[in-house]
Amino acid sequence: MKIGNFDLEKDGTYIIAELSANHNGSLQNALDTIKAAKECGADAIKLQTYTADTLTLDSDREDFIIKGTTLWDDKKLYDLYKEAYTPWEWHRELFEFARSIEIDIFSTPFDKSAVDFLEQFGPSTYKIASFEITDYELVRYVASKGRPIIISTGIATVDEIQDVVDICRAEGNENIILLKCTSAYPAPLHEANLLTIPNLAQTFGVVSGFSDHTMGSTAPIVAVALGAKVIEKHFIVDRAIGGADAEFSMNKEEFSDMVRAIRDAEKLLGRVDYSMSEKKRKNRQFSRSLYVTKNMKKGEIFSQESVRSVRPGFGLHPKYFKEILGKVATRDISFAEALGKSDISW
Repeated sequence: MKIGNFDLEKDGTYIIAELSANHNGSLQNALDTIKAAKECGADAIKLQTYTADTLTLDSDREDFIIKGTTLWDDKKLYDLYKEAYTPWEWHRELFEFARSIEIDIFSTPFDKSAVDFLEQFGPSTYKIASFEITDYELVRYVASKGRPIIISTGIATVDEIQDVVDICRAEGNENIILLKCTSAYPAPLHEANLLTIPNLAQTFGVVSGFSDHTMGSTAPIVAVALGAKVIEKHFIVDRAIGGADAEFSMNKEEFSDMVRAIRDAEKLLGRVDYSMSEKKRKNRQFSRSLYVTKNMKKGEIFSQESVRSVRPGFGLHPKYFKEILGKVATRDISFAEALGKSDISW
C-alpha cells in the first residue's frame, strides 16, 4: 500500500508528526512546526480540520463540561475546540508550504464539510480520529473518496472496528490502516497493550500501526518491532509555546531521537534470513570442528582420546564425531591436524 509516494512495504515505517493544537493560535508556529517535523525526519505532518461548531454544541449543560481526570477537566467542550482548532483559512498555506519542503501533509476531518473542504488540496490520505470511529456516515464518506484511510481504534469495540472495516470495503476502499490507540492524554504505559498491533492486522486483514499518547519513545519503538507500519505522535517545536496538547507532545529533540531509534529498529529487524553470507562463512573459522589430539599412524583406530571437537572450524563437522569412533585412519596424522573425510576409512 502507498500513502502518496511512500510505499509501506518498501520504505519502512510511515512516521506522522501530529500538529493538532500545537500552533497555539499562531500561523507562524504552525509553519515552524511543519519545517521542524521535516528536519526531525518525519514523513508527514497531520492537521485536524474542524471548528467548534462542527464538533459540538455551544452549551453550558453538564453533558458538555469535560470530566474524567483529563488535562482539560471542567472546561467546556465548545471552548476547548474553539481554542484548539486550526483555522481553515490557514490550510492552503500549510499544504503549499509542506509540499514545498517535500514533507507529506494530510488531515483528520471531523465532519463531511471538512472532507469536502480538504478535497481541494488532494491529500494523500485521510485520518479518522478515535472518537469519530463510531460516526459511520463520516467513515463511509471518507472511504468513498478512494484515498487510503487511517483509523484510530482508541474507544472502539471489536464489533465497531469490524463495522468500519466493512464500511470501507463496501465503498470499494481496501487501503485501510488501523492504529492501536489508547485514548488517554498522556496514556500510561500499562494501558498501551501493544500486542494488539499485530492482532489488528491478522484479525481484520489490514495494515496496522500505532497512534501514541504515551510519554517518551519506548512505545513507538516496541510498536515497530511488533509490525506497526505507521506511527503517529503529537509534535511541538517547543512545549513553552503552550496549547491544549503541549504537555504530552514531543519536542524537536525528542522527536528526532524517536525517528532515529525507529530507523535503527527497522535495520535491526531486517528480514527473515538464513542464508550463508560471506561474513558468516568467514566467521565459521571460529566454530568447532574435529581435530586429532595426538600423533596417529595409518590404520590406527579413532577413539575419544584421539579426536576432539575444538576451535577452529577447518576440520570435519562435529556431527561426525560418534560416527568416526572405531574407524581407522587412512594415513599418518599429526597432533592438531584437522580431520577431513578422506582421512577416515568409512
